[in-house]
Amino acid sequence: MNLSIEHCNISDWLRLEATVKASVYVVAFSIATSITVVIIAIVSQDLQLRKEVRLVLLCHHLLCISSYCGLGVVFQGMRALLANSPLLLCWLVFGAQLCVGEGILLTLALMALNTYLAICYPLNSPSFVESAKYRILTGTWTAVLLKNVGLFLLEATSPPPASVFQSAPLCPVILNGTPARVIGMLFLALPLCVILVCYCLIYREGKRAGHFNRSNIRARRTVLVHLLQISLHVIPTLIVIVLGKRCGVFFFTLNLVLFGVFAFAQCFNPLVYGLCSRDLQRKLYSWLHCQKNQQGAGLNKDLALPSNSRLNRGVRAEDLPCIQPQTVL
Repeated sequence: MNLSIEHCNISDWLRLEATVKASVYVVAFSIATSITVVIIAIVSQDLQLRKEVRLVLLCHHLLCISSYCGLGVVFQGMRALLANSPLLLCWLVFGAQLCVGEGILLTLALMALNTYLAICYPLNSPSFVESAKYRILTGTWTAVLLKNVGLFLLEATSPPPASVFQSAPLCPVILNGTPARVIGMLFLALPLCVILVCYCLIYREGKRAGHFNRSNIRARRTVLVHLLQISLHVIPTLIVIVLGKRCGVFFFTLNLVLFGVFAFAQCFNPLVYGLCSRDLQRKLYSWLHCQKNQQGAGLNKDLALPSNSRLNRGVRAEDLPCIQPQTVL
């Protein structure tokens, strides 16, 4: 049976697809946000960690993931529930999700570039990166916003101006035309090329210095895990951009499978790029121990019987503020 010419109702497919995607987004948002909150709390409480550029980029990356999944819940929920939202609201939510989605790959590219500079130019790169980090982030987000706003203005000229305030049950999106696909593929290929070039240069430098020999399995495994994680981001997105929206059982199943792979990668991104860091692991253990002691102190205080004796009025160890251990360099 030729599924490409199979008769079907695109509205039914879109609503079913939105229901499945909204459910997956809820799970991905819960997992990603939980880990993101912990990592940002650890970084924000330590002055030394806040000065590290790689952790600043990591926090931006994790915020992009959480925002992308959260906006995905909102947008797909509007479509699944047939909320009859104004078309302009649908476009704004979809545009915001598209911006933070592109920010995921762009922050990965900046993280790879920062790692390359730190490894290959350890003497000159810290001062340059420290002075230019916020300007680079500002320029990156400005380029993303201008690109998406320009595409929206380009493809939103066909409907009458008054129609953008009318309700749209399935929240139809734009940016499905040929110009939007070509520009989307270019914006996907640019950070991907930066990532691949940086990893190749890092591997060459590490092999020259003897870090990627046969005995150093950890370094080789780290590079392979990062490349696999990036491929889980890029390949599903690239296939979806090329195929576009099509009707039929085959394309519906393929779209959900690709989306599931992409969502799986989002959930494990904080683990791959965040909790695998040794500095964050040490701080995480200290932070969890501190939180446990504070909860135990609060529970003991609530259960303690009032007493006026000098012994009970003495200072207890668990009542003292938790002191974060500092890493000695």
